[in-house]
Amino acid sequence: MRRLHAVLRCLALACAFVLPGLGWAADCPPQAQFPDPSTIPRSLRDARDRGMLWRVEQDGRTSWLYGTAHVAEREWMFPGPTVVAALRGVDSVALELNLLDPAVMAALRQAVAARPDAPPLPPGLAGRLEAQVRAACAGPELQAMRPEMQVFTLLSLAARRQGLDPAYGIDMALAGMAVGLRKPLLSLETPAQQISEMVSDDPARVAERVAAGLDHLERGDAGQVLTTLAYAWADGRLNLLENYPVWCACVESAAERAEYERMVDGRNPAMADAIAAQHRAGRSVFAAVGALHMAGPGGLPALLEKRGFRVQRVPFVPAP
Repeated sequence: MRRLHAVLRCLALACAFVLPGLGWAADCPPQAQFPDPSTIPRSLRDARDRGMLWRVEQDGRTSWLYGTAHVAEREWMFPGPTVVAALRGVDSVALELNLLDPAVMAALRQAVAARPDAPPLPPGLAGRLEAQVRAACAGPELQAMRPEMQVFTLLSLAARRQGLDPAYGIDMALAGMAVGLRKPLLSLETPAQQISEMVSDDPARVAERVAAGLDHLERGDAGQVLTTLAYAWADGRLNLLENYPVWCACVESAAERAEYERMVDGRNPAMADAIAAQHRAGRSVFAAVGALHMAGPGGLPALLEKRGFRVQRVPFVPAP
C-alpha cells in the first residue's frame, strides 16, 4: 500500500506544476480525476503494456529504454507486467527530469516564471493569449509564466475533452512507482537544459512562438494532433511517431523544423551519454523518456547502439 500511495503523491505533486491555477465550471474541460486508492490494486493487476520498451545490454548488464507519453488517459498510468518486471529488476530509474526532487521543482518554477523586465507581447497577441487562457479555465498562476510557456502548457491541455490529460502523464506515474519500489530516481537533464530549448529572451522570437502555438489552438487542430500522438504511443506505433513532423502540421517552416530538431533530436545525445554513464558505472537503469525521443536515426535506441550497446525492442502482447 505504501507503493500505491507513493504513486498518488507523485501525481498530485506533478499535477500542481503542470496544471497551474486551473479552475472548473460547467463549460470547462473535465477535471483530472485521480484513482481512488481502493481501486489501484485492481488497476495494476489488470493493466496491459503500452508504449515502447527496449532492452539495452552491455558488459553483461541489462538496462531499459522506455518511450513515454506526457499526456495520457487515466487507465494508461498503470504500467503493464512487462514494464513492471523491468522496473523491478534495475538499480535506478531515470527520467528526463525528476519532478519529485524539490530542487528540480524550484528550478523549473524559476525558469518558467515571467521576467519582470521582459517587453510585453504586442496587444493583439496578448489578447489572443488571454482568450485561450480563459477558454482553458486557467488562472493567474498560468499567466505568471513566460508567454511561450503559457502556450506550451495550453497545447498540452488541448485534448482534455477527449480524456487525455497531462495529469495522467506516464513519466509521473513511473516516478511514483520508483519511489514505491525504493529505486533511486535520477534526472537525465537539468531544468535549465530543458527549459532553455523552450524559452527565449528575444521579443521577436517569443512573439513568433506564441503566435504559432495560438494558431494551432484557435484552429482547433491541437487537440487532434495530441490525440493522434497519444494513441500512437498507446498502440506502440513507432512508425507513426517517426513521421510526426509530416502529419502534425507543426513543422512546416524552416524555423519550425530547426526548432523541432533542436528540442527533440538535439537533446538526445546528452541523454544517451547520461544513460550510458549510469550503465557503465555498474548500475542498471530504467530510462523513461518521451516517445518522440526514441524515433529515427537520431533517437535514443540508435544512439545507444552507436555507443556499443546491444539494443532490442521488446514486443508487447497486442490489445484484445
